[in-house]
Amino acid sequence: MDALHHSTLATLKLIHRGKVRDIYEVDDDHLLIVATDRLSAFDVVLPQPIPGKGAVLTRVANFWFGRTRSIVANHLSDLAVADVVGDAAERAALIDRAVVVKRLRPLPVEAIVRGYLIGSGWKDYQASGTVCGIRLPPGLQMAEKLPAAIYTPSTKAGAGHHDENIDFARTVELLGAELAAQIRDTSLEIYTESAAFALQRGIIIADTKFEFGVDGAGKLHLIDEVLTPDSSRFWPAEEYRPGTSPPSFDKQFVRDYLETLDWDKTAPGPELPQEIIDKTAAKYREAEHRLTANEQNPWRPHE
Repeated sequence: MDALHHSTLATLKLIHRGKVRDIYEVDDDHLLIVATDRLSAFDVVLPQPIPGKGAVLTRVANFWFGRTRSIVANHLSDLAVADVVGDAAERAALIDRAVVVKRLRPLPVEAIVRGYLIGSGWKDYQASGTVCGIRLPPGLQMAEKLPAAIYTPSTKAGAGHHDENIDFARTVELLGAELAAQIRDTSLEIYTESAAFALQRGIIIADTKFEFGVDGAGKLHLIDEVLTPDSSRFWPAEEYRPGTSPPSFDKQFVRDYLETLDWDKTAPGPELPQEIIDKTAAKYREAEHRLTANEQNPWRPHE
């Protein structure tokens, strides 16, 4: 399987190359988003791509966009990739990894929801009994399910920069009280409903992040990606044990490998062994299969 590290489209203007996605201008109302096979860890884009990763991310995100559209609008448009990319060779490279979306104003907050005590949240809890300033009951173990999911937003950093945890009051300053509350409540609702569905398919969604934008009328839309192995921490339910760090279906597998290296977590990132690349690709594919096998996608892009 060929991997795509950078997309190149002669007929559309590239306006942004993010950690994973390349964004092209279609017209005043639409953008083309290409999910490449780039992999970032600790906010650094690693030198080698993960073959097929971008296509998995796009299919999984589209699956969840369909399932959550009764909760909140999303950025997907009615245009097909073929409507905006006329060159057949260029279009072939985009199969399953590109979508045409509405052009919205992105909001400067990442909406993070945590359902389990792991990662930086576990470190915070050990030090202070809180996660991002939210007081939790004493005596919780690593990876334990929280009494209720919590909302812990952050700023949205660009490539090469680190996101910064902020409290809800800061999101009110950035967005206004009504929009900040809408994002918080929508994020918690999406997580709660989606985590219950995923658990039935053998996946625990330990935590995740959402991004939102608004249209010209101020209507809230879910954008970017949703509940993918890149934006979420996925655990196999059958191997879950509180008190230990569970194996994962997401890029935590790569993070764990990188933690064994003498690397300062700044660019350039280290080369990955082929075994790590292959196992990571397999984990992404298995997550997609568990979630979407035998499920009809409520949103299906035009061919």
